[in-house]
Amino acid sequence: MTDIPELNQAEGRQYQQQSTGRDTVRLNYLSLDTAILLGILFIAVVFRFHKITLPLVDGFSWREISTAMMADNFQQRSWNILFPEVSWTGPGPGYQGREFQIVSYITALLYQLFGWHDWYGRVVAAVFGLVTVFSLHRLTALCWGIMHAHAAALAYALMPAAIMIDSSFLPDPAMLALVTLGVWLFVKYWAGGSGWLLPLATASVSLGALSKPPGLVAGAVIFYLMVCWILEKKQKQATRVFLWGLVSLAIVAAYYSWAIYLGRNYPPFHIAGSGYIWDDGLWAYVKNRFYVKSAWNTSVWWFYGSPFLVLLAVGLWIPPRPAEDPEQRRLSAIPYVWLAAATILYLAAAGEITANVWNFHIFHVPVAMFSGRGALLLATLSPRAILKPAVALRAICIVAVALAWSTLPLVRTMKKPIAMTGKLLGEELARLAKPGDLVVATAPDVGDPVAVYYSRARGWVFPPGGGDADWSKFVADDATAIAQLEELRAHGADLFGVTKNATDHADLRFFEHHVGVIDYLDKTATKLVDSDDLLVYRITRP
Repeated sequence: MTDIPELNQAEGRQYQQQSTGRDTVRLNYLSLDTAILLGILFIAVVFRFHKITLPLVDGFSWREISTAMMADNFQQRSWNILFPEVSWTGPGPGYQGREFQIVSYITALLYQLFGWHDWYGRVVAAVFGLVTVFSLHRLTALCWGIMHAHAAALAYALMPAAIMIDSSFLPDPAMLALVTLGVWLFVKYWAGGSGWLLPLATASVSLGALSKPPGLVAGAVIFYLMVCWILEKKQKQATRVFLWGLVSLAIVAAYYSWAIYLGRNYPPFHIAGSGYIWDDGLWAYVKNRFYVKSAWNTSVWWFYGSPFLVLLAVGLWIPPRPAEDPEQRRLSAIPYVWLAAATILYLAAAGEITANVWNFHIFHVPVAMFSGRGALLLATLSPRAILKPAVALRAICIVAVALAWSTLPLVRTMKKPIAMTGKLLGEELARLAKPGDLVVATAPDVGDPVAVYYSRARGWVFPPGGGDADWSKFVADDATAIAQLEELRAHGADLFGVTKNATDHADLRFFEHHVGVIDYLDKTATKLVDSDDLLVYRITRP
């Protein structure tokens, strides 16, 4: 500034105009980014709420039905969340060792407030899916910048596997939403945010891990950042994180210890999950090549499709350029830490994960991050994200290819109502059942309790499930099956129903394998329904 008043005033006005201009540009930039995020959330809503009222008859029917039954029993029998109970093991109680029932409990509350609808659980899961989209966007922005955040969130919004799981009555959407939210809050705290973020992050990650054990993978990110603080000699901050982490682990360990106790000490003596490396042994895993072929087939033909796998490969192949700021370099490693921890989990639980494919959901945060990065690289043809008309055109083409070759066909495949005949059997049993009747049902996919669920009664799947028995396969002979029926009749079974397309996991059809069982029922029970799809008997008392 000079000593001439007029010149000072002119320079002041120029500086003020420049400052105002910069503020306006910054405000417009923030508004644009906010608009993009809202647009991505809208896309996620469209795909997750499409056919939201579909009955629980899709490819995940078996697992969805068990979750839905627990919601029913919370609302109808007991609100004690520590005693999750299914309805396919007889008159009950059918307590099972399972994850902390967040999704089913919220759904039970909706039943209490608005009445029963089978699709309420899908709505709860979809809302959690939207939380994941938002949290993933904010986490990626801290790790790799805002353009990568947009790309990663859009990739997650359009990823077929994420859409399917986020719109299914499963605990996995709550797990991923809560751990992603918790990791984002913790990263904000680590980068200099408010001290209140640490307990909030701990609570969110803990609830996520309680919702499903794979959520513990997210703890690897927190552990990594804690180690970074230790290396920086920030002992006070690291100690605080360590203590909160111990509290979190203690809560998670206490609940799962209770779940194991519940499953081991109450009928039907069932603990969810099997096929881990400590169950089958390392040699079994090596012999099966860690189930890589199954995981690859699931990825290509069901969960992601070739376009998303190509984007993932590109994003992994070309990492972001190292930042000059050491703190930012540490944050940029978070997607790799998450992916590495999820891979370790897979190596230990490949049998369970490939058998129950929704367990892949813990991978979807890093997969979306790297897929988004791959899309950004292909759109810009440069490590730097630059907005140009040609870039926008290439981005539109990438999204169109992903939609046409992955999202739309694969989601359509996963949502096929493959268990619809089982639902029809359940509704027929509901029509025929008297108050207090117990049902026995064999669905198209043997072991799926869908018919028991839609009968709105309690009963058994057939062959009877629970414990360590494999009830997805028919027993070897008619004599054993008839003995099982007699035992169920002694326990109060009133109705027996089977779909005429019932097939077990060994590809044996009920009406071909168990001809003797049908002859036995014709002689000892009263046939009520014999249609093209269903056969129903009333079991007579001896």
